[in-house]
Amino acid sequence: MAKSSAPATRKPVVLKPTYTIVNIVANTELNTDLDLYGLAKLSRDVDYEPEQFPGAIFKVHEPKAALLLFKNGKIICTGARTTADVRRAIDHAIELIKRYKNGARGR
Repeated sequence: MAKSSAPATRKPVVLKPTYTIVNIVANTELNTDLDLYGLAKLSRDVDYEPEQFPGAIFKVHEPKAALLLFKNGKIICTGARTTADVRRAIDHAIELIKRYKNGARGR
């Protein structure tokens, strides 16, 4: 096979990416134990099936996010689009936990 005598010229690749944040994952610790069964009984938005997953899933509708609540008081927030939405979603969980701890038990 004969080699070409002309060198191959290549244009430099120019990439100009644009970014859109579609999902933020954040975690927090409440430094208190949580009764996941009790929280699930208090709110229809909390699903807790310990045979499937060790945390309770709290679906927040506004802002749209999902919180994973763990017995040791840790919370993982997923699906929020801004840090302000993360704070608002976690505030919903804190209010639910306060309601439970202050005696509002049952759906």
